[in-house]
Amino acid sequence: MTHGFLYQFNFDLFGLIAVASAITFVTRRSPVAAALWLVNTMFCLAALFIMMDAQFVGAIQVLVYAGAIMVVFLFVVMLLNLGHPSEVSDIKGVWPRLLASAAGIAILATVLVSLRQKLPPVLPDLMPDRNVVTPIADPLFHEYLLAFEVTSVVLLVAIIGAVALAKRKA
Repeated sequence: MTHGFLYQFNFDLFGLIAVASAITFVTRRSPVAAALWLVNTMFCLAALFIMMDAQFVGAIQVLVYAGAIMVVFLFVVMLLNLGHPSEVSDIKGVWPRLLASAAGIAILATVLVSLRQKLPPVLPDLMPDRNVVTPIADPLFHEYLLAFEVTSVVLLVAIIGAVALAKRKA
C-alpha cells in the first residue's frame, strides 16, 4: 500500500486525538466523563489499526473494548452513583467547542479531499482467500483458552461485586 500525504495526515491526526483523549481521560474527576474519553481513545486506536491493515483487530477494538467493556464499566459507575450529573459534561466555555469544531472541519476536509481524488476502493485490495480470523482464533481457543475463560470469570465477579456494593449502600 502506498502511503501518501493523506494517509500520513490521517495517521498523525488519529494518533494525536488518541493521545489527547487519553490525557483527558486520566485528568477527569467525573468517572462518567473519563469513561467517555476512554471510548474516544479506543475509537482512535481502532482507526489506527484499520489504517495499518489490521481490520480484524480494529473491529474487535470497537466491538469488545469501546462497546462491551465500556458499557459494563458505565453500568457499574451508574449503579454505584459515582458521578453527579453536573460533573458529566466536559465542555465548559467556548474554547472546547471551537477546538471540536476545528477537528470536525479537518475530518470533513479530509473526507472531501479523499472523494475528490477518487481513490480506489479498499475492499477489492483484500484477497478473497485471505483469512485474517483463523491465525488469531486458533491460539486464542487452543493455547490461551484458560486465560480467555479466566478473564471472563473475573469480569463476571467484578460485576457481581459492584452490584453487591450498590445494594449494601441502598
